[in-house]
Amino acid sequence: MKKLLIILLSVTLLQCSEDFLDRSSLTQIAENNFWTSEADAFLALNGVYDVLQSRSMYGGNLNGFQGIPGFDGFGDNSFNAFKWEGPGLFMEGTTDPTFGPILNIWNDHYRGIARVNAVIFNLENVSDEVIPQVTKQELLGQAYFLRALFYFNLSVYFEEVPLILEPQTLETAFVAKNTYNEIYAQVVADLTLASEFLPTRQPDELFGYATKGAALGLFARVQLYNQVYDGEFGVLNLTNQAIGLGYSLYSNYAELFTEAGETSNEIVFAARFFRNAATSNGENFSATFLASPKGDMRPMRNLVFDYYCTDGLPITESPLYNPSNQGANRDPRANASIYFVGDQWLDEPVRAFTGNSPTGYGQRKYIRRGPGPDGTAVFGDGSQDFYIIRYADILLMRAEALVETGDLNGAAALVNEVRARVNMPSVQDVEGIGSQSQIRDIVRHERRVELAFEGLRFMDLKRWNEVEQAVARAAADPVGPYNPQYLGKRSEVFPIPQAEIDVNPNLVQNPNW
Repeated sequence: MKKLLIILLSVTLLQCSEDFLDRSSLTQIAENNFWTSEADAFLALNGVYDVLQSRSMYGGNLNGFQGIPGFDGFGDNSFNAFKWEGPGLFMEGTTDPTFGPILNIWNDHYRGIARVNAVIFNLENVSDEVIPQVTKQELLGQAYFLRALFYFNLSVYFEEVPLILEPQTLETAFVAKNTYNEIYAQVVADLTLASEFLPTRQPDELFGYATKGAALGLFARVQLYNQVYDGEFGVLNLTNQAIGLGYSLYSNYAELFTEAGETSNEIVFAARFFRNAATSNGENFSATFLASPKGDMRPMRNLVFDYYCTDGLPITESPLYNPSNQGANRDPRANASIYFVGDQWLDEPVRAFTGNSPTGYGQRKYIRRGPGPDGTAVFGDGSQDFYIIRYADILLMRAEALVETGDLNGAAALVNEVRARVNMPSVQDVEGIGSQSQIRDIVRHERRVELAFEGLRFMDLKRWNEVEQAVARAAADPVGPYNPQYLGKRSEVFPIPQAEIDVNPNLVQNPNW
């Protein structure tokens, strides 16, 4: 049982509505009828976690904007077949600041920020008699972690956004943009506190709350994006600490992305979901249509071809590759992530994939294969958690930092550890260590095939300054009608929603928009 989600349901049972949580100021409420107990603090924090479940965050959608689970469509991994949902039109350069999906991303992140700022404000002002200092500090750690997650996402996709750190009033509602560096500095400050305050493990009744490992993992992601490798708060030290916390790789890669893998020791932090016949805090990113698997996000050919054969060689070099049976003799992660023609993709009713998609492939990772235990249709809401940070990512972040600091053997060893889980050959047995540039390419390739369809590809491409090349790869794939084009910075940064600019005289549009 997913206890955190049961706790979330208590928000409804106690009539703590979303409108209440979204009010501009909680100060008066706190004085009158809230923040009078430790239970109130947990309810308010659960309201922040609730935002992670929204469709534009990690909840996804079957027929609508996918949110972060669909962000591989911003780049060369996936084709957004329903282009109006977001990534497809953005890749073609036909979006503008009035585009609804981008407004949804903005609104959900700032909804989370408003809630978390209220939590921080009230925790800092409530007496120790109401909430003991030890509990207060851990709850603050949760809040700092979540605020850092919201602001880091915004800084990657919008770059310059308003930095709001306390509950707003009518007098403080119209905030100007802050610079990217100011946002980054606040994220670092929040994660420094979160990694100090959070426990190594949560008790069963708080399963799903952030831990020290989650804070260290997110901190490493932030620092990797900003190319800070050394020092106390560099990627190498942060990942070293996370590795020492006892995480491990789950033995079955394919099973990891089902409900059976949710409690594995590989999951560092996830957006948690739960649905049954009586209640629904479910997700829709794992849903599928009955005619074809996951109709909107289709694996691109250039990604499919990037999975090696089981001998560790690219398909252009391996004698094992069979173009008439593309899934045979491939890296097991290919068959765990992608449906090839002839694969059974639905168990009830039994159906085989015919290739009836614009790219000729279907997404397998995360996608359900039949009705839920309570009879929920495959196109309805499900209970699959979405993994925001997992241990394999931490290993590969460390490998990337080792490459950039010159430890090529150390980087190769970590790639080997990730490959060994799926019985793929080591770097030394196939590619060889080679130069820094060669190992860099190996690590980047490993990230692509290990983390495909997990919403990280666009972030990786931006960090590597490879968005233009990725757009070219997508454009070269035989997918029609699809015309990706690179428009400079406009293809790398989202516009600030026009609706926000219209109501805020201090807010100006991002450059190039």
